Amino acid sequence: MLRKGRRAVFIGRFQPFHLGHLDAVKQILQENSELIIVVGSAQYSYTLDNPFTAGERIEMIKIGLEAAGIDLRRIMIIPIPDIGEHSIWVARLKSMLPQFDVAYTNNQFVRLLLEEQNITVIEPRLLNREELNATNIRNLMISNGNWQSLLQPEVARYIENIGGDERIRRIASSDQKQQARFAAL
Repeated sequence: MLRKGRRAVFIGRFQPFHLGHLDAVKQILQENSELIIVVGSAQYSYTLDNPFTAGERIEMIKIGLEAAGIDLRRIMIIPIPDIGEHSIWVARLKSMLPQFDVAYTNNQFVRLLLEEQNITVIEPRLLNREELNATNIRNLMISNGNWQSLLQPEVARYIENIGGDERIRRIASSDQKQQARFAAL
């Protein structure tokens, strides 16, 4: 049920933005007038866990939402860096965002931090979580598997156009070589 005038926050890293994220956005917009999508860990990129830059993730999200016909006037996309001090993270989040009424996350640690600051947290329904999770998608990219089917075609095309899938394979290869070097010591 749509609650007029209510603004929600959806927090994630979106590495990459996949069909599960899109489903959650649609669900949240059915229940709220506006949505702030927080691109977390914004300062990280070019690692196995965070291969895409904040700017690339914002582009993916925007491309995905437009392709799904979602009214972007109801959406704000804001990158937020991690600060390394969990006890003040929520205060930092609130200082960097417009006012919001409710937060959506499936991350239990983020939920704990938010609830300790008396913020209402809702867990969005998870769509096919075994396949539709970013770690699985990145692993499929590394192994040249069918990762594209887990994203909207427009988002998959964007990742291919920026060489994101190849970037992940190169990062994985570099990490494996480093681990082998350290193991030999």
